Amino acid sequence: MDRPGVFRWFRYAAGGRLPERYHDWLLHDTTSKHWKARHVLRSSVGIAPLCLAWLLLPAPLPLRLAIVLMAALVAYFYSCAYMEESIDHRLSRNGFPPGTGKRIRREKAAEADAEATARYIATYRQQPGD
Repeated sequence: MDRPGVFRWFRYAAGGRLPERYHDWLLHDTTSKHWKARHVLRSSVGIAPLCLAWLLLPAPLPLRLAIVLMAALVAYFYSCAYMEESIDHRLSRNGFPPGTGKRIRREKAAEADAEATARYIATYRQQPGD
């Protein structure tokens, strides 16, 4: 799997498109086990410069820190509230059919649930005398 470099990743995190050779990585980034954490990290690329700018405002430090905290909380709240929609839009912008991310994550969850159910049955539903 070909990974984008640092500058290309920052461009991608800011909303840019990736070349087709990164499509496998893009699917991994948006559907892997840690896709939510990856989304929050990508969101930080847009939130961090704004927070830095607010820290540089000419005001008392406690007020600037309060502004940064409130703005970051609101930004992360909305980023996480619309996480699935944002990721599906990111995938469709890079050439995937709409709903691809949600479908792949649902399939992976179904596989994990089936494996967990099989382990449960094997452990707790054994017949007496086995």
